[in-house]
Amino acid sequence: MLTGSMVALVTPMTASGAVDYGELRSLFDWHVAEGTEALVIAGTTGESATLTHDEHLELLERATDIAAGRIPIIAGTGSNSTRQTLELSTEASHLPIAGLLIVTPYYNKPTQDGLVRHYTVIADAVDKPILLYNVPGRTAVDLKPATVIRLAKHERIAGIKDATADLARVSVLRQGCGDGFVLLSGDDATSREFMLAGGDGVISVTGNVVPAAMRALCDAARAGRKGDAAAIDEPLADLHRDLFIESNPIPVKWALREMGLIGAGIRLPLTELAEQYRPAVRAAMVKAGIGQARGRGQAGGR
Repeated sequence: MLTGSMVALVTPMTASGAVDYGELRSLFDWHVAEGTEALVIAGTTGESATLTHDEHLELLERATDIAAGRIPIIAGTGSNSTRQTLELSTEASHLPIAGLLIVTPYYNKPTQDGLVRHYTVIADAVDKPILLYNVPGRTAVDLKPATVIRLAKHERIAGIKDATADLARVSVLRQGCGDGFVLLSGDDATSREFMLAGGDGVISVTGNVVPAAMRALCDAARAGRKGDAAAIDEPLADLHRDLFIESNPIPVKWALREMGLIGAGIRLPLTELAEQYRPAVRAAMVKAGIGQARGRGQAGGR
């Protein structure tokens, strides 16, 4: 349940910024139908940094209710405070989730020893598998391969989402952590090569708008079908790039709105996609085969 084509799901919001659970249910239904293998709730793409503690837990609880066993849920529970991360992770671990995705503490720049102690405290306290999440472009700290290898020895630290785009890490981590440690790409643009190099899947932003294509890409790449994987990935290349033309999840929420799948809600300090970037994102959507919007709650094509 922690491998394959997984999507870092957006959190639909009303114009006032409230979580829209009706739209969330529609997104779940669509991803189940399109073959997404797991959903990450309240990750970076889900605007977790703007959720209060109570909102965060309610979102996770409601998501597991909506999933109703149809698709595994991975709960994002990381923060820049070990105490806050521990509290949220402990509460979330009582829910019917497949695992916890815990980002490296951001802003305060812990040492590698500090990272080991941070994750060990949490892993000792919960009863669900933990996925480490390394995204130094957003956190200002890099979880080094040697540190991951140390952490992989803990029985509840099951894998890593690596968003460094450093493909050399795949073989280093595979050799150091063993075959049972899950290696997931957190960078859509290099996810195909990551999986062809021995990775186990991807936690994708692009998969929000083309879930069936990302599932097909994962299936081909994990099976070692290089030609098929390249052919599937080529039309998605502009999406991989332009869904980050402004800070994630600004572009992907705008794309989903264009598809008629969600409304315009997004929380400050994030804002709606700037006018000058919309033609690029729209062109990337067309190249990927995404059709015209068909109304709220319906897929806009593949």
